[in-house]
Amino acid sequence: MRSDYPLVLIRGGGDLATGTAARLHRCGFRVVVTEISKPLAVRRLVALAEAVYTGEVHIEEFHGRRVEDLEAVFRVHEEGAIPVLVDPAADCRRSLQPEVLVDGRMRKAPPEFGMEAALLVIGLGPGFTAGLDCHAVIETNRGHNMGRVYWEGSAEADTGIPEKIVNHDIDRALRAPNSGRFEGRIPLGSIVREGEVIAAVDDIPLEAPFDGALRGLLHSGLEVEVGMKVGDLDPRGEPSYCYQISDKSLAIGGGVIEAILSRPQFRVHLEG
Repeated sequence: MRSDYPLVLIRGGGDLATGTAARLHRCGFRVVVTEISKPLAVRRLVALAEAVYTGEVHIEEFHGRRVEDLEAVFRVHEEGAIPVLVDPAADCRRSLQPEVLVDGRMRKAPPEFGMEAALLVIGLGPGFTAGLDCHAVIETNRGHNMGRVYWEGSAEADTGIPEKIVNHDIDRALRAPNSGRFEGRIPLGSIVREGEVIAAVDDIPLEAPFDGALRGLLHSGLEVEVGMKVGDLDPRGEPSYCYQISDKSLAIGGGVIEAILSRPQFRVHLEG
């Protein structure tokens, strides 16, 4: 990893932000990920956010490691890993001074700070307006425009409906049957059968709506609200997909790279 490449700070370590981090990391960019103290990532096998709980996470050929201070950030970079820092407000930006800031938290709401945060500020998905609170927005909705870079305006509104796979869409997203403490009952990557208890919220069972591979579950012990997304079931029934970054995440990551390299001040790092 070249120390003269731009430093990219990514807010959020869910699966979409992780796809972006993976593509940047593979291209030689220095990447730092910030997260909240109890991340709500569902696709934990491909989410750098999981390092907050486990200390280290391996995703495909790279790995992320939780760090406790800024000094450790540079040490982890030297070791070829991606540092993950618990820093909900991204206060580390003041010391790290990243050239690029990517907001990948998928909050669907305007950010707390705007274009002054870095030379290039990029927002993933709805909630951002290019030219107002960020320089560029990346389309996250599936369809003809997925991964497209908008230098003006906003991304498409969230439909709330997952991509249809083998005639399943809304029921692919597993939701909390009530409010309370969440507990997973089946390991991620498992093949489950319709009616099998996947998880529970305060001992109220959450059953599989169909046969499939358990692609995502919230971390056990989190407090959830009724109707909140807590899992992801893939009807294709292929366990290996649970361990792979999705095509959607990679497409969005490609859009981020396009946005960065469209700026001459960043391309100069790659010359020679």
